[in-house]
Amino acid sequence: MNNHIKFSRRDFLKLSASGALGLVLSELGIGSALAAPPASQGRVTWSGIPLYDAPAFNANKLSLFGMDQIISLKSEVEGEEGNPYNKAWYQVEGGYTYSGWLQPVETKLQKPIYEIPVTGQLGEISVPISETRLAPYTYSNNGYRLYYGSTHWVKKVIVTRDEKSIWYEIFDDYLKKSFYVPYYNLRLIPNSELTLLSPDIPESEKLIRIDLAAQFVSAFEGDTMVFSSRCSSGTKGTRTPTGDFLTYHKGPSVHMTNQGDAVNNIYDLPGVPWCTFFTGLGNAFHGTYWHNDYGRPRSHGCINLRSEDAKWIYRWSRPNVPPDEDYLHLPGEGTRIQIV
Repeated sequence: MNNHIKFSRRDFLKLSASGALGLVLSELGIGSALAAPPASQGRVTWSGIPLYDAPAFNANKLSLFGMDQIISLKSEVEGEEGNPYNKAWYQVEGGYTYSGWLQPVETKLQKPIYEIPVTGQLGEISVPISETRLAPYTYSNNGYRLYYGSTHWVKKVIVTRDEKSIWYEIFDDYLKKSFYVPYYNLRLIPNSELTLLSPDIPESEKLIRIDLAAQFVSAFEGDTMVFSSRCSSGTKGTRTPTGDFLTYHKGPSVHMTNQGDAVNNIYDLPGVPWCTFFTGLGNAFHGTYWHNDYGRPRSHGCINLRSEDAKWIYRWSRPNVPPDEDYLHLPGEGTRIQIV
């Protein structure tokens, strides 16, 4: 079980029902244990993030970071809380900045793979930022920008003779359009990482529970908690629904957008990873590359998780999506969810 939290299901439900779960987790120091894991780099998720001379919001501001700036992280320290469940700050060159503002990233360049199944293969971006091209050439026009941890459906490998360059063609099902990514920026995900976790556990014994007050997701196999993570649920105006649900439709990569449906707060997010839907309105568990601020409601109704946590939920819950499929919809089936 990640984070080694020793709660029985009965004790956990009692704490959640009483409203004391968040307080108990904080007293046990679980808040910092559920912060993002150490990383060597951080990507600035919006423009104007301050660099301070101490890990506190009233400290002296030394400078401002730009959107998508990549910063080397020296260490993680405890400082002033930015949300009720996160006091983690990053020490960087020249000062400190709050962890919720930076996406932890790595630079993991990949070797090319030349054979891809006819149905395609899932891949994930393994560098902080990758520009796509509209054609498989270095000086072709840019497409959209991709971020670390986002996932994309790779349709084919292209080797250009004149440039002697290698590209992966990815397909955006929402835009019905292909884009091209340098091979070294995208890791093809092997089938072994898409298998069902705990396949021998009866479906009746599996339960995912979300405590919205504590911004806390947990999963149980019988009476044993096997997973726990801080989350970000829906904020004012787009609250996450409460009640009982099933994880009945899933996709490993989804282009999420509300363009055409909204005037304000428009979002357009290609390659959202590890989407486990539990309503017909688009509410889902999914990985998140646009913030690191777990513990604070800030989604449009979904349950934002770190990509590795969303991947765990995706693999542990049913139905299990075959490696050669990019979406599976089985109404009436799935793993039980309780949202309170």
